[in-house]
Amino acid sequence: LAAARARIMSLDWIASADVVRRYPDSIFVTVVEKRPFALWQSPGGVAVVERAGGVITTLGVEKFARLPKLVGAGAPQAAPDLVDAVTAHRATAARVAAYEYVSQRRWNLILNDGVVVKLPETGWRKELDALEHLIVDAGILERDVTEIDLRSSTQYFFVLRSGEKKDVQRGKET
Repeated sequence: LAAARARIMSLDWIASADVVRRYPDSIFVTVVEKRPFALWQSPGGVAVVERAGGVITTLGVEKFARLPKLVGAGAPQAAPDLVDAVTAHRATAARVAAYEYVSQRRWNLILNDGVVVKLPETGWRKELDALEHLIVDAGILERDVTEIDLRSSTQYFFVLRSGEKKDVQRGKET
């Protein structure tokens, strides 16, 4: 029974397994599968990861294209809080294509139109609220923007497609 359980536990998708013999002639096997949380692009390729950050598999990842995409060292372990917070912001969540973990300390959001949103190391939850406001109320993504930097507490910084940089004081119309 122990050997059978060990073989089952060695499978990528198995979180836990229980193998029990019931006399006189029955064996019951109970398994719990790992739940996929995100796709993680690492130097070794793309992997399906669980919420705790553990790699599940690198095979058949194309079946999980609907999952959040993570990029960067340490991203799977740090991502759950951010992914949950972004999900609570409908306009932002609808546009996020990937989450990039920068230097294992802060996040960039890569939007589906290529716009990069730079979040601060701390206080990023408040900045998600600001980003939601910029998207919904100010229509910032309708403009010619390639980068939105939310790391300053006093100003927004925008990089336009023309290469021009523009900073706008917070609380002012963008």
